[in-house]
Amino acid sequence: MSVVKQEILEELTQVSFLRGFNKPVPDEIQKYNDIAIPVYEYEAVVIGTGAAGLRAAVELKRRNINVLIATSGLYMGTSACSGSDKQTLFTAATAKHGDSFIKLAEALSAGGGMDKDIAYVEAVGSIHTLAGLQFLGLELPEDRYGGILRYQTDHDEAGRATSCGPRTSRLMVKVLLDEVKRLNIPLISGVTALKMIQDSSGAEKKCAGLVVSTNSGSHNLYKLGVIRSPYVVLATGGPGDMYRDSVYPKKCYGSLGLALEANITLTNIIESQFGIGTPRKAFPWNLSGTYVQVIPYIYSIDKDDNERNFLANYYRTTQELASNIFRKGYQWPFHATRTVRFGSSLIDMAIAEELKLGNKVFMDFNRNPKAVPDDLPFSLQRLDEDVSEYLQNNHCDEEYPIGRLRRMNPLAIELYKMHGRDLSQHPLEFMVNNQHMNGGIDVDIWGESSLHGCFALGEVAGTHGVTRPGGAALNSGQVFGVRVAKKIAFYLKEDHSLDKNAETNLNVLLKEIISYVDISLNTAEITLNDIKDVIRNRMSDHAGFICSAVNAEDAYNSAMALYNKIMKYGIKINSYAQVPELILWRHFSLTSSAVLKMLTDYIAAGGGSRGARIILDDKGAAVPEGRTGKIEKWRFRAEREEDKNIKYLIKWQDDKFCHWQRPIREINNLDEIFFEKNWPDFLIGNIYYQ
Repeated sequence: MSVVKQEILEELTQVSFLRGFNKPVPDEIQKYNDIAIPVYEYEAVVIGTGAAGLRAAVELKRRNINVLIATSGLYMGTSACSGSDKQTLFTAATAKHGDSFIKLAEALSAGGGMDKDIAYVEAVGSIHTLAGLQFLGLELPEDRYGGILRYQTDHDEAGRATSCGPRTSRLMVKVLLDEVKRLNIPLISGVTALKMIQDSSGAEKKCAGLVVSTNSGSHNLYKLGVIRSPYVVLATGGPGDMYRDSVYPKKCYGSLGLALEANITLTNIIESQFGIGTPRKAFPWNLSGTYVQVIPYIYSIDKDDNERNFLANYYRTTQELASNIFRKGYQWPFHATRTVRFGSSLIDMAIAEELKLGNKVFMDFNRNPKAVPDDLPFSLQRLDEDVSEYLQNNHCDEEYPIGRLRRMNPLAIELYKMHGRDLSQHPLEFMVNNQHMNGGIDVDIWGESSLHGCFALGEVAGTHGVTRPGGAALNSGQVFGVRVAKKIAFYLKEDHSLDKNAETNLNVLLKEIISYVDISLNTAEITLNDIKDVIRNRMSDHAGFICSAVNAEDAYNSAMALYNKIMKYGIKINSYAQVPELILWRHFSLTSSAVLKMLTDYIAAGGGSRGARIILDDKGAAVPEGRTGKIEKWRFRAEREEDKNIKYLIKWQDDKFCHWQRPIREINNLDEIFFEKNWPDFLIGNIYYQ
């Protein structure tokens, strides 16, 4: 195996961004409720500067659409700061025997709860969207024949993933930002979306723009602004700040609360991914892939500084323990089915138990796993066949984990070194964290939500279903970045004028926001910090990867009581500078209530453990085992097969949640698609209607 030079490692980890983007100025300053408000007018606006949002903006501009990019913070978010290290895509050489769009679509939707037409769209679109990134300068690894190097990842047995190293998503953001600057797309930072403006003049409500908080200018004390646009693309990422135990960078809010307040339908918001990672107090990062495939020693330290080889309580042999540590690399997300038969997710449950006891958990790359009592010590010659084969194929036979990591993925070492943690010298503290929401805003195959003109893509869109192959989210954001631009370009050929009713709606929104800010400044008692702690603790304790069937409803009732209190009395803030946080945490209060409402109803209807969530139930049919027998306190409900064919939906309307189910959408019969018959549908735009 070739040795990679240090300067190459640094180039792939210390990724810098361009600065000095085209800064827009307001089109006019208008008086609303006697307050001067800066107004920006664009044909389309993209909210968010992750890889998905930037792709949408670039594709819109390429179609000569006057588009604005607005973001709360440039160079922030999961794509740029934390994010993904891989993409899962169609590749003609998968597993060395070819692939098909149908096979990839089946893998994307295998966990259930995903519309199969969207899975097919993501499969087909992966080729040209990836090629577009390569055209912009993203250097994916290739063999000497030009084939993209790939490997197996979670929920993908075929081996479709590829990677540029741990900063893959950041490198994607880099090449897209370069293109944003080249195309001179206007970009405004310090903007937080507060309210959706709607035009209700026609038969259906339409998107008409956003009320925002902006740091640009000083036109009013409230820092309010307006972006008028018939097409809004939400690319704001997931609600990472809503959880205490989270691997997201700080200040990741998403826009699900914004969507709920606009009566937009959400789907599958109980579906998330949880997995091992370093905590947010340090450098948050997922410990998937080679971090655990090199089989480090995992242990805990109790309150008296005693070291505990705690995994030895759960696995029967040292070989079984070590092999399952390795499997966490490509079975990284927690999955309830892997807690039985001594699977890899038993590790997550064991970690949670240690944390519950008040212990801290570490992995040490300078020591091999300690032996299970009364068993042989760790040896690379005593591993399960799949583990041995993988390590042998990668010529990975070094004595200690740090050597094996240096051999297989030196970038993994470099990444933590860049953030002040030398894995060759110190163990790494970690835990089980919330990592990704697989649900979100319900969209069609073009990324459009239930509100005409409002689109969602990336993590804020509920396209993924229950589980997904690792890296599929990056692919999804790129595919829908292109498709959203195509649909908006088609719409702009039609009339998109805004009726005066949109102005009336805007006045109401501004009045409501100003009144709420005044209450929060003057009479509110509960503070922002109090709200943050309550919501984060409740979500991690009751809507994390371990849930109790008997506690969900109480958690929901408490969440709704908090929301009602927030709406009535406000949240105490100290200055107008806190207005964005004020509204965002009001959004989180509503979003967390929606998640707990859906979870409560799902459990009450008999729903079982699925995806990255285990539902503990004394009457459950499934029970994990440890080295000494069954672990009854972890008895859980098994997943119901019929639930895989259902999507769960929810919206906020008339101050209450409306919730329902629908069957997943199937793919139309592809055998009926022919060139001569279907070309006219493309030419006249029929493909944009379902």
